[in-house]
Amino acid sequence: MSRIADLAHRHGRTIIASIHQPSSDVFDLFDHLCLLSSGNTIYFGPISLTSEFFASNGFPCPQMRNPSDHFLRTINKDFNMVIGEGSEHRPTEITSDAINILERSYKSSSIFQQVLRQVAQSSSMKGEIVQRGSQARFFTQCCVLTKRSFVNMYRDPGYYWLRLAIYFAICLCIGTIFYDIGFDYKSIQARGSMLMFVATYLTFMAIGGFPSFVEDLKIFRRERFNGHYKPVAFTIANMLSSAPFLLAISVFPAAIAYYMAGLQRGPQHFIFFTLILYSSMLLVEGLMMIVASIVPDYLMGIITGSAIQAMMVLSCGFFRLPGDLPKPIWKYPLYYIAFHKYANQGYYKNEFLGLNFSGNGGGNLSISGEDVLKDYWQMELGYSKWVDLAILIGMVVAYRLLFWVAVKVGEEVKPMVSSFLLGKKRHVLDLPSSIPVVVTNSTL
Repeated sequence: MSRIADLAHRHGRTIIASIHQPSSDVFDLFDHLCLLSSGNTIYFGPISLTSEFFASNGFPCPQMRNPSDHFLRTINKDFNMVIGEGSEHRPTEITSDAINILERSYKSSSIFQQVLRQVAQSSSMKGEIVQRGSQARFFTQCCVLTKRSFVNMYRDPGYYWLRLAIYFAICLCIGTIFYDIGFDYKSIQARGSMLMFVATYLTFMAIGGFPSFVEDLKIFRRERFNGHYKPVAFTIANMLSSAPFLLAISVFPAAIAYYMAGLQRGPQHFIFFTLILYSSMLLVEGLMMIVASIVPDYLMGIITGSAIQAMMVLSCGFFRLPGDLPKPIWKYPLYYIAFHKYANQGYYKNEFLGLNFSGNGGGNLSISGEDVLKDYWQMELGYSKWVDLAILIGMVVAYRLLFWVAVKVGEEVKPMVSSFLLGKKRHVLDLPSSIPVVVTNSTL
């Protein structure tokens, strides 16, 4: 509390603290005091005048007693209700009389008149000084949020470091299972299966960050409520802070599986391979952030995100070739909106084009990689692999925009839904339209 008071005085900020039964040391740190009882203001003014105000009305603070305890005891009926059970003196009524005396005295005091003048003056003010909003420039918001998010991710071993270790282990497994695939006819299916596993399972594991997304959103909503920054700054910062970790996961573990399996050796092929994996991971993180903004529960959110990805994997054209997919729903629209489709096509074009494979019966018969893509995998060869990568990058941006929309809509819709539900409850319980709020404990 000393640190908070020092910040308030140094930077000219107003800090409101609600503390029950503070120590005398903490109580002395406050500049002003507001005492509430049964929804009424008993005192609101400089803390240095509080003891004098109580003493002048017949309620002096006894020696060796904490002033905050004395004020709380004088105006809180709850304590006396417990003490007064079976008592002939009915101390609850005495407390009510004290509250009435203090309330009337405060309303007739010069302190109250000064508060009214300050309220009127503040109400007449217009302009940015009284507008709720961000206190920093947009660029500063993005920088501060990115740094904070990056530090949190770096310090949390379960956020990316554990996933990085697991990716190393899984990619080592992939490399040993598909070690030196070769170029015979059987390698066609092996290459396709390996690339499919990388495009689906490795990206699927990005849902591991979902619990952290939920916690980040809780912090965001509290800080957003106070007007510290805008949703777009939070969206950009979250993406920038996670980008280096996802890039490390996409490059180093993937290199083990790529070169152990004996895929195309050209450096440009490996770079494209990592770019597809990197953009797919960014996509899954964006998808899980959208889910977190709509379904904030850990278990339900992970189940929802997993179900969405499972539907995309089923319709991406591997387990059923594109020509065999049922046209309602699975071909149109899921096949075209599933990012796995473009990841697989990019991978397959990157790997099979330029290669030749021995025929099924052996001998001198060979099959070109282009024929494999067209006839075996039914890939779309009307555009290059870079178009598939560009589509994935566009989907990364689109998913972040959808997350921003979900946050903005949530800010508008949730209060309306809460108000509607409250109205329904009031109607069912036959409650009045205005319900008084009773504060039983004194508030400092």
